[in-house]
Amino acid sequence: MFLLDTLDNLPRLRISSSLIRVFLWVLKEAGCRETIPSFDYLCRVQKEVRAQCGIPTVPCKSVQGNVFFMNSPTAIIAKDWANPTTRKLIHVYPEIPEDGIIREVWHAQKWRKNMDLDILSPMYDAGGTHYFVNEIARLHDGNFAVPIRWVKFRSKVYADAFCVSLDDEGNATIHDGETKLICSEDLAQNYYDLEHAGEIPNWAALSIQAGHPDCMPNSKRAIAAGRPLYSSFVNYFGDDVSGNRTKSWNKYWNAYMTHANLPRQLLQQEFHIHFISTSPNASVSEQFCEFKTALEVTHTEPVEVKDESGEATRFCLYVNSGPSDNPMQSEISGHIGGKGNCLCRKCRVGGTQAEKATNEGYHAIFEAGEPRTKEYILEELEKQVKLAYSGVSKHVKDKQTETGVKDIYTQYWIDELIARFKEMKKDEPNRPADAIQAELVQWAVENREKIYGPFLTMKGFDPARDTPVEILHTILLGLIKYVWICTHTPWSAENKKTYSTRLQSTNTDGLSIHAIRSNYIMQYAGSLIGCQFKTLAQTNIFHVHGLVSDNEFQGWKAAGELSALLWFPEIRDLAEYRRDLRVAVANVLDIFATIDPSKIVAKVKYHLLIHTDEDMVQFGPLIGLATELFESFNAVFRYCSILSNHLAPSRDIAIQLADQEGLKHRLTGGWWSSGSDANWQRAGPGVRNFMADHPILQRLVGWTEKKSSKHAHASNYRLYSPASLWKKCIHVISESLDECFVGSWVFAKSAVATVSGSISGRISDILADSTGMVLVVLELFQICSSRDEVYGMPVLVCRHSEVEFSIVPGKNIKFEFNVQHDCCSAECEATGVRMRMQERVQSDQTENYIIHNNLDRFLINTHAFHNAHLLRATLPRDLVAPIPLFTERRAKHDELAAQLHETLSTRKAAAAAKKRKRDGDTEERPRKKKKKAAPKQPASKISAAHSMVANRSRRAITRTEKAKAAEVGPESEDELSSDDQEESDDFLDNSEDDFSD
Repeated sequence: MFLLDTLDNLPRLRISSSLIRVFLWVLKEAGCRETIPSFDYLCRVQKEVRAQCGIPTVPCKSVQGNVFFMNSPTAIIAKDWANPTTRKLIHVYPEIPEDGIIREVWHAQKWRKNMDLDILSPMYDAGGTHYFVNEIARLHDGNFAVPIRWVKFRSKVYADAFCVSLDDEGNATIHDGETKLICSEDLAQNYYDLEHAGEIPNWAALSIQAGHPDCMPNSKRAIAAGRPLYSSFVNYFGDDVSGNRTKSWNKYWNAYMTHANLPRQLLQQEFHIHFISTSPNASVSEQFCEFKTALEVTHTEPVEVKDESGEATRFCLYVNSGPSDNPMQSEISGHIGGKGNCLCRKCRVGGTQAEKATNEGYHAIFEAGEPRTKEYILEELEKQVKLAYSGVSKHVKDKQTETGVKDIYTQYWIDELIARFKEMKKDEPNRPADAIQAELVQWAVENREKIYGPFLTMKGFDPARDTPVEILHTILLGLIKYVWICTHTPWSAENKKTYSTRLQSTNTDGLSIHAIRSNYIMQYAGSLIGCQFKTLAQTNIFHVHGLVSDNEFQGWKAAGELSALLWFPEIRDLAEYRRDLRVAVANVLDIFATIDPSKIVAKVKYHLLIHTDEDMVQFGPLIGLATELFESFNAVFRYCSILSNHLAPSRDIAIQLADQEGLKHRLTGGWWSSGSDANWQRAGPGVRNFMADHPILQRLVGWTEKKSSKHAHASNYRLYSPASLWKKCIHVISESLDECFVGSWVFAKSAVATVSGSISGRISDILADSTGMVLVVLELFQICSSRDEVYGMPVLVCRHSEVEFSIVPGKNIKFEFNVQHDCCSAECEATGVRMRMQERVQSDQTENYIIHNNLDRFLINTHAFHNAHLLRATLPRDLVAPIPLFTERRAKHDELAAQLHETLSTRKAAAAAKKRKRDGDTEERPRKKKKKAAPKQPASKISAAHSMVANRSRRAITRTEKAKAAEVGPESEDELSSDDQEESDDFLDNSEDDFSD
C-alpha cells in the first residue's frame, strides 16, 4: 500500500487513475492477487491517511466573490517544525556571522536591524526559564537590562538590550538610545522571577513617559501559554501560469512559498517548494488575502507542534519577501507598471516623457529616487478612493499617472464606487451629489479592510521594499537578453557561422553549465531561455570580438562583470562588495545608454539594477531569492492540472499537491498529531528508511543529499601491478567540493605561493599511493600584474616562458576556476575539419572547429558564476575590481539626454509629416455617395444585432504594411523603419496598464 501511494504521488511522474488501475491489474495477473488492493480500497486508504497526517485543503471565497481552494500554509510550515530532518536546520534568530561572511537572510540587515521588533522571535528558552523581549531581566552581576532583540553569535544566543540604571532613590531609567550586546548566559532572573521576589524597581518618570513599563510583562506570554514561542517567515511567490503543456494558453494564477528560516541550500531544492493555491479566476492578490488571514490567526493562536526534543513548541507566521517576476512585483506593490511615467516600483523616480528627456530627468533615472513605502502607497490609494466618490474615473486615472500608484486589488473597488455613483444618480436624478458621496464614504469606511490590497496591510511586510530585484528576469531575461538581441540581429549568415563555431569551442570546465549547443542557440536566437542566457552571460565576451561594435563589446564586458557579482553565494567584505556592485551597475547603465539613449527610459529593468545594492544589504546574496526553482515548479503544477477534469481545477490540483506534501513528510520521518487524543506519531522505520535506502526515490521527490567527498573505489584495480607505488586517479575533490579532473584549472595552497598564499595552474596528473596519500601534479602558470587590454581580465602565462610543474597534496587544492585561451591574441581560426556527430555516431557531414595556435596565454574568466566569490578573494584587488567607464558620468548623461531629445524631436516630426500626408491623401479621394437609409426594423430584430454594430464609428481600423507602402510610395525610404517606429511608440507610449515583462 505504501509503494502504491508513493507511486501515485511522485511530483514529476504523475499517473492517471486509469493507469493505476492497469498497474493493479498487472500485479494481480502476476500472482499478487491476495495482497494487491482494489482501486477503490486504495482511494479510501489515501483519504484516511490524508485526514490523519496530510495538509488540509481549505475552500475560500475572495471578497470579489471568486471561489478557490488553498492548502493550509500553517500546516505546511508545521511539518517543517515537526520533522527532525528540517527542525534542526531552522534558524529562529538573526545571526552575526563569526567570520563576517553574509550567506543567509538571517545574516542580512532586514533580520538584524530593519525588521519590526514585534515580529521577530520574542523569547529565549533558558532550560525552561523564558526570557521575553521588552521585559526587565537581572544579570548575574546584579545589573538590570531590557532585551529588545535576540541574536545568535558564536553559537550562543545574545540579546540586543537597553541598559537600566538606578538613581539614588532606587528609581529605574531605561536607556533606550542605544543597545548593548548581552550574552544569554549572563541572564539570572526573568520578569516573573523578579516579580515573585518583589524586586522589580520603581520606574523613573522618563521611562514611564516612554511607555516601557506598560509593555511588561510581554503580551505574547499569554499566547505562548508556557511554551517556547518563535517566529517563522515565508517567501511568497505569485505568477500567472498556463495549466497546459501544449502551446494553448490556459491561464492560472498560482501561489507558492518557501520557509525562509531554512538555509538557502535547502530552499534551492524542489523538495522545499510548497504549493499554496491556484485559480483561473481569483488573482494573486485575492489569493493572498486568504493566505494573510491564515497567517494572522497564528498571531493570536500560535501553531503548536512537537519539537525534535519531544517538547511542545509554538510559532507565529509572517511574510519575509515577495520574489516574483517584475510585472507581478509591480502588481503586488501597487505600482502602475514599467510603462508608466513613474516607472519604478521601489522609488519615485520618473516624470512625463518630456521631463525624462531633459538633462535632470534623464540623469535621475541613473540613480535611486525617493523610496516608496507602503505608507505612501496606502495614502495615495486613499486619495484615489476619495476621488472615486465623485463618480468621475478621469480624476482617478490622472492621479495614477501622476504618482505611479495603481493597485489592481483596490482598482476593483474604485470602479465599483464609480459605477455605484452613476447608478444611484441614474435612479435618483434629483438627489444631490453630496448626498450620494456621503453614502459612498460611509460604505467605504465600513469596508476599509477589504478595499485595500492585502500585501499593503500585512504586518511586517512592505511590498515596495520587500520585493527584491529578481535576477532571473532582470538579468538573464532582461539585461543579457537585450544585449544579445542588439548583438545578433544585424549579423550576416557568415557572421552567425563564425560565432557558432567560436561558441562551440568554449572551455566549459569550471562553468557548471549545460552542454553548449551553439547551432541550436544560433538557430533559435530569438527564443532562448534562462539557462541559455546564463551560458551567454559567462562566455560571450570571448566570442563576439570582430563581430560587434566597440560599444556593444563594452556592453558584453559590463553585463558579464555585473552578472558574476550578482551570482555570489556569499559576501565576504560588504563594503568592498557594495563598491564593486555600484561601479558595475553604473557601467552597465552608461554603456547601454551610449548604445541607445532611449532604452534606459523605455526599459525599467535597467533602472531596477540600481536597487540591487539596497536589496542585497536587506536580504543578503540575491541568488538566495532567485525564482528559477519556482518557475521550474510550474511543471509539477502542470502535471496535476492536465489530470484534472477541470470541473473544479483549483480543488483537484490543491488536493493532489497536498498529498505530495504529506508523502514527503512521512518519508522523512516527520511527526503528526493523531487527532483528538493529541498523541504524536510518525511512520514506521520501514517507511522512514526507505528513501535513504533507495536514492532513486530521493530524486523522484526532489530531495538532494548534501554533497560529500568520499574516496572512490577502483573496480579495475586488478589491471595494475600490485608492486606499483602510485596509481592514476580520475579526479580530486577540492576544498570547495569541486570535482577537479586532469586539465582543470585550480588554485592550490603552496609554500612557494605568490598570490594570496596560492599557486595557479592546470592539473597534469592525479596520483594516489597505497596509503591513501593523493598528490596532484600542477603545470604552473603565472598571473600577470596587469589586465588584458581587450577583455579586462587577468592573464595567465608560463613562468619565464618555460613549462614548470609543482607537486602538491590533494588536500591543498582550493577551488576550480574557468580559463579561456586568448584566441584573439593568438589569432586562432576555425581551420580544423571533423565529422559531425549525429545520433551518437559519426555522420558523413563535416564541420569546422577551432584549432588553438601555439600561444600559452590564457584568460581567467571573471564572468564565470561558479566560484566567482572565491576567485575575487584570491586574485589581487587591482585585477578584479570594476573600473568606471566614465569618470564624469553627469556630463555623459547630459550628452545622451541631448541625443535622446533630438531623436524624439525627429521621430515626432516624421510621424507628424506621415500623418499629414495620410490625411492629405484621404482628402483627395472622391467622396462616396450616401446610401439611402434602410427602413426601420422592429425593435426585436434590432436588439439581436445591436452589439455587433454599436460604436462602429469609433473603431480604429489598422492598415496593413502593404497599404501603408502603397499610400506613401517611394518617399517612404526617408521615413522611419518599422523597427524604429515601434521603438518610438514603445518609448512614447504612456499606457499605465502594460505590465509586460
